[in-house]
Amino acid sequence: MFDEEKAKRTVDFIGCLKHTKGKWRGQPFDLLPWQEAIIRDVFGTVKENGYRQYNTAYVEIPKKNGKSELAAGVALYMTCGDNEWGAEVYGCASDRQQASIVFDVAVDMVEQCPALKKRIKPVMSVKRLVYKPTNSFYQVLSAEAYTKHGLNVHAVIFDELHSQPNRELFDVMTKGSGDARTQPLFFLITTAGTDRHSVCFEQHQKAEDILQGRKVDPTFYPVIYGASDDADWSSEDVWRKANPSLGHTIDIEKVRNAYLSAKDNPAEENIFRQLRLNQWVKQSTRWMQMEKWDACAFPVDEREVLGRECYGGLDLSSSIDITAFVLVFPPRNDTEKYILLPYFWIPEENMRLRVRRDHVPYDVWERQGYLQITEGNVIHYGFIENFIDDLGKKFHIKEIAFDRWGAVQMVQNLEGLGFTVVPFGQGFKDMSPPTKRLMELVLEKNIAHGGHPVLRWMMDNIFVRTDPAGNIKPDKEKSTEKIDGAVATIMGLDRAIRNSGISTGSVYDERGILSF
Repeated sequence: MFDEEKAKRTVDFIGCLKHTKGKWRGQPFDLLPWQEAIIRDVFGTVKENGYRQYNTAYVEIPKKNGKSELAAGVALYMTCGDNEWGAEVYGCASDRQQASIVFDVAVDMVEQCPALKKRIKPVMSVKRLVYKPTNSFYQVLSAEAYTKHGLNVHAVIFDELHSQPNRELFDVMTKGSGDARTQPLFFLITTAGTDRHSVCFEQHQKAEDILQGRKVDPTFYPVIYGASDDADWSSEDVWRKANPSLGHTIDIEKVRNAYLSAKDNPAEENIFRQLRLNQWVKQSTRWMQMEKWDACAFPVDEREVLGRECYGGLDLSSSIDITAFVLVFPPRNDTEKYILLPYFWIPEENMRLRVRRDHVPYDVWERQGYLQITEGNVIHYGFIENFIDDLGKKFHIKEIAFDRWGAVQMVQNLEGLGFTVVPFGQGFKDMSPPTKRLMELVLEKNIAHGGHPVLRWMMDNIFVRTDPAGNIKPDKEKSTEKIDGAVATIMGLDRAIRNSGISTGSVYDERGILSF
């Protein structure tokens, strides 16, 4: 049901407030169309008993579209205009300083509104506004979740939910804290983030599922303004679709300048995509330029490299995680490219869990043949050893580079099968040269990977650490998802480069032509 009177009451209340920033300061807060639509829907949609239908509103939108002002207006309405005696309204964010942004806007709004100023007592030492007629208050909370149990919440304004370091504060403030209230409201407002394991991405996924009709939750109100992952990020039409306040609170020239700056700078590109287009990027600094990587998706046919010499990179990771083995075939002349043949394994039971938890399509990749599973909940190393042994009958694997950590037994077994296995350090000294060379080969289009989706995903996940001398290496801890295949590629590439130009004869001299 829709109650026009309740919707209008909220819009009118916010319209009595005034803007607080820049050239708009002192002007009435006339809601923009997108803002008014949210307010009317959230506060005007009611159940049969007349109370609000929505108790959670998730609003995801790029920066500078006016979300702080909207959140401040909602906070003041929930404190002063919702006819709730003793209402407790809390402003939450990743830290007290961030939470104070919306609070400070609300304080300035009160200062410019005589009707509220004479009824509200500010207690700035604890960041609290007390509405005396109903003994209600709006207060900023810091992030220490363990101190928040027992609150009788009427409303929570969560600013920049994507910045929450964990889900503790969110759970404490939203799970049961408003049970004693007839119509509590959790107003979540944020820009897209980078952590796809966060509570914010969980809410983002729920919002998308509801918007796409995959889920139904009549208490959850979803709003997402942003560009799709495959949208043309250079298009001004895309910018306008993602930024409903463009031309009002956002100057188009500033967006154009930000785009021009980001166009040739991979680090700035991700920031532009996240903050201006509201895209969930991998991390704040993108190392691999994925459009350049995709340009190297030259066809790779395993049959065409049978018997050729190659070098392997083996990244075992852990027994419950992904194991990656990548063969690198060096060019034999100036017209050929480096060819990559990647192979991946994951425990079957863990795959099912990861598909549900991480939203990564391991099951699809397994069906398509890009990923293999081993039985149980840990990697079956014997299966992988036999697989590599079979590869050694197809190709002339001259060396296999491996990370020293956790690979002792498999290394001994591979050596027993006749392979030359070379330990490979994971520090700057060993990793930097081949990592830089990989980027050069990609930019030169001198590498062919066949568009393998698992390897592409891992390349897109890489976060690179740099030391004071300018050396670089992939950082597994800071990379947002798995990068095992990228590390295996770098190790295999290093061995291929180090041994290039050395004549070793033909594999056919020893065992003849293989037939399959």
